[in-house]
Amino acid sequence: MSNFPKCPQCGSEYTYEDGELYVCPECAHEWPKNAAESADETKVVKDANGNVLQDGDSITVIKDLKVKGSSLVVKVGTKVKNIRLVDGDHDIDCKIDGIGAMKLKSEFVKKA
Repeated sequence: MSNFPKCPQCGSEYTYEDGELYVCPECAHEWPKNAAESADETKVVKDANGNVLQDGDSITVIKDLKVKGSSLVVKVGTKVKNIRLVDGDHDIDCKIDGIGAMKLKSEFVKKA
């Protein structure tokens, strides 16, 4: 079978290539080849308020967070500088003073 992506409009797996486009024979939808590749690469990470986060931003924790495997707690209002965005469930990689390297979920932080 072919390695062409399914149609984004109707979900048909019978798509085919036509020059620089993919075409769906069932619904006649056409889309560019590079649209499928760029959709996977551009993951947007947003904080609890809906602000877009980027590498190097500073954030503030909005909820007490227990550190798994220890008795430490990251308190509300803790400021974290120079974050790095990563793939996965915990999408922020950072260092917190007094605790060390840690991964956080973006839903528990806000942009500072």
